[in-house]
Amino acid sequence: MSVLDRIGQKLLFTFDPETAHGLSIAALRCGLPGGARTVRDTRLKVRLCGLDFPNPLGMAAGYDKNAEVPDALLGLGFGFAEVGTVTPLPQAGNPKPRIFRLTSDEAVINRLGFNNEGHAAAEKRLVARIGRGGIVGVNIGANKDSTDRVGDYESGVSRFAAYASYLAVNISSPNTPGLRTMQEREQLGELLSRVMAARTAASAQPPIFLKIAPDLAEAELEDIAAEVIEKQIDGIIVSNTTVSRPVLRGDDAARETGGLSGKPLFERSTIVLAMMRKLLGPEMAIIGVGGVNSMETALEKIRAGADLVQLYTGMIYGGPALPGRIVAGMARFAETEKLRSMRELRDSHLDRWTSKPLS
Repeated sequence: MSVLDRIGQKLLFTFDPETAHGLSIAALRCGLPGGARTVRDTRLKVRLCGLDFPNPLGMAAGYDKNAEVPDALLGLGFGFAEVGTVTPLPQAGNPKPRIFRLTSDEAVINRLGFNNEGHAAAEKRLVARIGRGGIVGVNIGANKDSTDRVGDYESGVSRFAAYASYLAVNISSPNTPGLRTMQEREQLGELLSRVMAARTAASAQPPIFLKIAPDLAEAELEDIAAEVIEKQIDGIIVSNTTVSRPVLRGDDAARETGGLSGKPLFERSTIVLAMMRKLLGPEMAIIGVGGVNSMETALEKIRAGADLVQLYTGMIYGGPALPGRIVAGMARFAETEKLRSMRELRDSHLDRWTSKPLS
């Protein structure tokens, strides 16, 4: 981390996490801070689901909930940005405080609960950026008090199909009561059938990814894989935050409820990623997310079976120059190892990760 990044982090850490997040969005909206010089290297390009990603590193959903700064995020060096989670109606989310830093673990616990301004606000911003280029995915969710959650996802597909490079169906947040039950096979089958039908009826047909939780047993992963294949979903995102608590260093905040993200999530999320790669086969698109905070962790996700990787919490601790550093490091690695593309690296540690227990 640069001296400037350290100063910026120290300043933001004087504020509570949610205020700091709002300040970072405001800074990006104003054109600050500047990221590292964007690295353009043909060996980092990834063609996936008909999309051409300039590099395999993306910003995960949860940061830019309301599609306020996707282009500024791309300017930091990301190859793509995922906005949302967006629900049909605006909602305030859960009571504050609801974000907690675990600084000694480089982790965060959040129980935000899909706080966002709703479909209409996000759509207005996405319409305004038409023609700017860049890959921007839209992560869609359901309102907490919805009487038809599947209908909320259908609405998200219909609303954003024309503006999204891809759509991410998020049924894996632990902070909306009952949402994760939609990962169960019967409910999942209905959801995916209706989502795919909504895409067919839409004016555009972007790829659809399903975002899953890391807190799933092997049999549950097998059911999800079967439904994803049967319903011809384009890809899967592994994974959301975890409700488990691996060994942490004792911050008082570690006792808070909510989803844990950051460095402690890397192990479990990568095991689940590798298991899904084996279940889904070599052709299915997979985005790996959870604990990515360096070039090494990003590359390891690819070795475990990911085509693309995402981060969010890593940038809280690594600063806004982190994506540029990771991408530059990937380019140097490709040069040193004489790789023609990152695809040559994929799955090289698949067996190593699938041999680890889900504990």
